[in-house]
Amino acid sequence: MYKNILLPYDFSNSFDNVPEQLEKLVRNEPEHMITVFNVISEGEHADSVQYRRKHLDFIISERAERLEPFLTRLEELGLNYQVEFESGMIKQTILRKINNNNYDVVVMSNKRAKREIKHVLGQVTHKIAKRSNKPVMIVK
Repeated sequence: MYKNILLPYDFSNSFDNVPEQLEKLVRNEPEHMITVFNVISEGEHADSVQYRRKHLDFIISERAERLEPFLTRLEELGLNYQVEFESGMIKQTILRKINNNNYDVVVMSNKRAKREIKHVLGQVTHKIAKRSNKPVMIVK
């Protein structure tokens, strides 16, 4: 199946259904690697430094802690993963990550953690699906 998977992780979406789909995607591929990738927006980074005196390392450690339940589920399913954080403009940073690496597929969640859905696809999901040079799987 797929060997290298990029999973842009967005804390405003629910990723409850994603681990099982990842397991299906990597079935029979023992050398697979799932890159869980979170982008800290430039605005959030600047606000954290200016108003809360939290620097990037502190923001990353907070987010890593919030990721633990999801990562525990990946471990329970026997999935290989690595976690990466970056600061920048979200859509452009994800697209650059896709274009500069050898991913087989990009997996994104489109299930909002909150029910305030105005569009079928979120703005980031839509742009990544539209502009990616790799297949994009959107999990609801």
